[in-house]
Amino acid sequence: MDAEERRRTILELARHTGSVVVTELAEKLGVSKETVRRDLHAMENRGLLRRTHGGAYPVESAGYETTLAFRTTMHVAEKSRIAAAAGELVGDAETIYIDEGFTPQLIAQALPRERPLTVITSSLATASGLAVSDRITVLLVGGRVRGGTLASVGHWATHMLQGFVIDLAFIGANGISRQYGLTTPDPAVSEVKAQVMRVARRRIFAGVHTKFGAVSFCRFAEAHEFEVIITDTGLPLAEAHRYALLGPQVLRV
Repeated sequence: MDAEERRRTILELARHTGSVVVTELAEKLGVSKETVRRDLHAMENRGLLRRTHGGAYPVESAGYETTLAFRTTMHVAEKSRIAAAAGELVGDAETIYIDEGFTPQLIAQALPRERPLTVITSSLATASGLAVSDRITVLLVGGRVRGGTLASVGHWATHMLQGFVIDLAFIGANGISRQYGLTTPDPAVSEVKAQVMRVARRRIFAGVHTKFGAVSFCRFAEAHEFEVIITDTGLPLAEAHRYALLGPQVLRV
């Protein structure tokens, strides 16, 4: 097995399982741990993987994106803490946009129920979860539904959003970078997110630490456009400070 074939195998394993471990790869591939580390370094330079202590995880790209079902199994405790913190930042907002994805879905569950709210969302899962609440009016954005994420995209979605002025938007991304901003693999998803950015008065990014430094295909926003960035303590304090220097308040929970 040459280096390229070995790296393709590593990438397939990472995408299938969500992460890989150096020691396990070395044993499986019959090479030294140092060889695996060199492979991971090369793949990180190509934007395929992000290295962690002792391993790596795949970076979502134009040709690869995790499904909603997969996301419900990863970093659940961190996402739950982020969602709880997000729910405390609603303030006096009456109209709220909830993005697609599992973390936004948890944020929807953390919204206050003691007063009327109007929630706009592109997520079928979020809409169905909130529709049973007596005090929440749900507006589901129309359009083509993506099978992997169960979220609507396309010109129907962006046209509908153009007619709104939204008090607060909770927005997710596949990657957030100080250099390249917020990115996502699919141009259709990017257009919806960009339209939300244009019509929302307040914008909050919520995402786990693995999103930071990751860069995907389509850019839809810059970090300085957000009032608050909420993540978990896996993001180093020094890196959180660098994002805070761009303008937003950064909360590590």
